[in-house]
Amino acid sequence: MLKEFQTFIARGNVLDLAVAVVIGAAFGSIVASLTDDLIMPLIGWVTGGVDFSSHFIMLGKVPATYTGSLEDYAALKKAGVALFGWGKFLTAVINFLIIALAIFQLVRLANRFLAKTMAAMAAAVATPADVVVLNEILTELKKRPLA
Repeated sequence: MLKEFQTFIARGNVLDLAVAVVIGAAFGSIVASLTDDLIMPLIGWVTGGVDFSSHFIMLGKVPATYTGSLEDYAALKKAGVALFGWGKFLTAVINFLIIALAIFQLVRLANRFLAKTMAAMAAAVATPADVVVLNEILTELKKRPLA
């Protein structure tokens, strides 16, 4: 069983997947920063200072021991108040759309590169000598009149 596991782990696909997960996590944090630090503030600026990440609807009662602000989503959530955090959800959807668009562009670029590479490889493949000779014979036969 250990030998099978070593064979499984040593496969290129598993290693590629591990690298993709690590790079994907790093890319996710970059996109989260892009959304949280650049895009959402711009949207807030355009909409008159609206900060979507703090928009929520309170569904439950605030505990009597709570002393924080009733506008602080994180503090209310930590206090155990049931919240409908539509602003956080909207931010997550925008993050997803940005990541999906970036991955789409990467796959599109990779497909174009692979198509050009495959076309170049197909053009570079030499026709075997016997096929060349057979094509020459066929050309000559087509030139002869039918008897």
